Amino acid sequence: MEIKKGVAVSPGIAIAKSLIIDSEDYRIPRRSVKPPQRMIEVQRARNAFKVAADELVRLEGGQNAIEQRKIKDIFAVHLSFLKDRSLRKKITDLIHSESVTAEYAVSATLRDIASHYTKIKDTYISERAADIYDIERRLLRQLLGGKREDVEHLTEEVTVVARNLSPTQTASFNRKFVKGIATDAGGRTSHTAIVARSLGIPAVVALEGLTDTISGGDIVIIDGNRGIVIINPDEGTLRQYEEYSREFAALEHRLDSIREEPAVTRDGVEVTLLGNIEFPDEAEIVLQKGGAGIGLYRTEFLYLNSQTEPTEEDHYHAYAKTVRVFKHRPVIIRTMDLGADKYTQSKRFAREPNPFLGLRSIRFCLQNLTMFKTQLHAILRASVLGEVKIMFPLITNLQELMQTKMILRDVMEDLDEESIAYNRDIKIGVMIETPSAALTASSLARDVDFFSIGTNDLVQYTLAVDRGNELVSMLYSSVDPAVLRLIRMIVQDAHKAQISLSLCGEMASEPEYIMLLLGMGVRMISLTPPMIPEIKQIIRSVTVEDCNDVARTVLGMNSERQISSYLRDAARKILPEAF
Repeated sequence: MEIKKGVAVSPGIAIAKSLIIDSEDYRIPRRSVKPPQRMIEVQRARNAFKVAADELVRLEGGQNAIEQRKIKDIFAVHLSFLKDRSLRKKITDLIHSESVTAEYAVSATLRDIASHYTKIKDTYISERAADIYDIERRLLRQLLGGKREDVEHLTEEVTVVARNLSPTQTASFNRKFVKGIATDAGGRTSHTAIVARSLGIPAVVALEGLTDTISGGDIVIIDGNRGIVIINPDEGTLRQYEEYSREFAALEHRLDSIREEPAVTRDGVEVTLLGNIEFPDEAEIVLQKGGAGIGLYRTEFLYLNSQTEPTEEDHYHAYAKTVRVFKHRPVIIRTMDLGADKYTQSKRFAREPNPFLGLRSIRFCLQNLTMFKTQLHAILRASVLGEVKIMFPLITNLQELMQTKMILRDVMEDLDEESIAYNRDIKIGVMIETPSAALTASSLARDVDFFSIGTNDLVQYTLAVDRGNELVSMLYSSVDPAVLRLIRMIVQDAHKAQISLSLCGEMASEPEYIMLLLGMGVRMISLTPPMIPEIKQIIRSVTVEDCNDVARTVLGMNSERQISSYLRDAARKILPEAF
């Protein structure tokens, strides 16, 4: 049994065999096998070679164009390696002589050959090292059961283990079979973590070195509450976690029973709980969990979850489906937040050396007007179906806001010319998620109908911490004193301007932060759907006066650690089962 500590990003308990789906470029640990098992490992290696060769033959057969001759040549080189008897003999000899797994024998042998090639001064020969690494990856995918298409066609429950996952990969998981996620990389508010939380899949990230200590098929426990992953647990630990899992499921069931109850404090102050979604189908989940509408529709996933870029009709149908679920309840559609770690299918958008400070979000939209106008056209068409609002992300200054509103007016004029109906009084808001926007919130408030505080990026930009980087994840905190002072400033400026305000970052899904947010004046919260009942229960268990006391105490503290400890203790008294 081995225990790894990481960062908890999605609550719940998962117990299942591991499926390694990201075998690219990680080293396989040396694992010994008993002598009787050596022939099994030899046969596994032989099978991997055969399947990999057959796979290449099929791929080679599909390359018929003359201009793809170079690709066929590459396939031929790889096939020659896979069919090389001396190479296969080296691997099987290593299994027999040192009683190691097939994975280790393949990786050690091929990396030794690649290392030899890289030392040769002849450029042609040294470049063959890349071919060897490619062959290694292909064989390891066969041995580890890690082909990505396997995730799409699962027939049994698994825990997905990877170095890292893209938001698109995570969003494609079948919740029926993918019971938990564990990755080497990532942070509390990385987009992968956000998607896992939205799907209700327990997840732990920042488990540095996990993929070096785990093999496909190992029994894995993922504790998304405590941030722990246990590899091959003993019987006692397994029984303990099975009981813990049942208790957690019972808590969720009990909380679901308050779905129809209002989110009102004990002294009668109403709080609006909205849901964050990526896909139209999630709108029903928000409704089932007791959400009063959609506070953040992340529309960029229309791009990320498809093989082709969405048309205007694709946009319209997605929005219309969501709006019809909520009828006369609010649906806040955020325009596409592409860039950073979320890219379109098109290859014309070059990766940037510092993407989170580069061409992303509203900046991306303003430089890709055709795409932007297509989306605005669809949102406005859907606006006649219900209470639709438009929200622009990552606005950093008044000039960006003015330019964005001008483009929206242009699209409205286009619709007028086409005699297409839309809501002429549609509400417009901005996400406040940079220090510059927070510090100029009073100016921005004059030209919008509402604010939404995006704490994920606000924390990242305020503390200069990459929210997806596991190496600095311990520095990322939503309750750092600097962040809290900015949030308080934004709330005060919104109240002075008499515009509505919500908070939609992952901070809103953390039970320990709710009393603080209420005490700071937040009355509308948009969060991941599975967490709505838990947050509602906390709201219904406190008074605003209690929350004001908590906020006053916290805002007088100067230590993030002290604040976190204080807030956790306060929330544990309200809902101990969640901790």
